[in-house]
Amino acid sequence: MNFIKKMGTANLLMLALCVLIIVVAEYLFLSGNQLHGIFLGLWAPTILGIMIYLKLVNHERR
Repeated sequence: MNFIKKMGTANLLMLALCVLIIVVAEYLFLSGNQLHGIFLGLWAPTILGIMIYLKLVNHERR
């Protein structure tokens, strides 16, 4: 429970979304839709990059 408070609910939801995207991308890639799997797989690092950028902007304001 302390980990959830420290990370924040929004961050945990975004990380869960990234994990879900990776799982779905792997499924698509391995089931024969390689291009769809690669395209969807690129969303996870993009979302993580946006999260890092927003944290840095928020940290600068403090």
